[in-house]
Amino acid sequence: MPGFKEPTTSRDAAAKIRPSTEALQADILREIELAGELGLTPDEAAAKLRRSVLMIRPRFTELGPRHQGKIEKTGERRKNETGLAAAAYRIRRPS
Repeated sequence: MPGFKEPTTSRDAAAKIRPSTEALQADILREIELAGELGLTPDEAAAKLRRSVLMIRPRFTELGPRHQGKIEKTGERRKNETGLAAAAYRIRRPS
């Protein structure tokens, strides 16, 4: 289920958007896989998918090591639209 902070309305909203977030996670994983070892930042993925970074960034958190563990940081940081450095992610390598 998508992340949520507040235990009632936020949880209900997360449950309602779950099907679309699962599809979006699959799209993100596909784009990261296509990027190979260079990976993608959330902002780069948003641009490729023509989606708002506000929809994409939380999906990176969900796919990351603290949750699903499907992606990992590459160790590289690249500037995003705000000029700040953002971590690039790749598909997690087998242990």
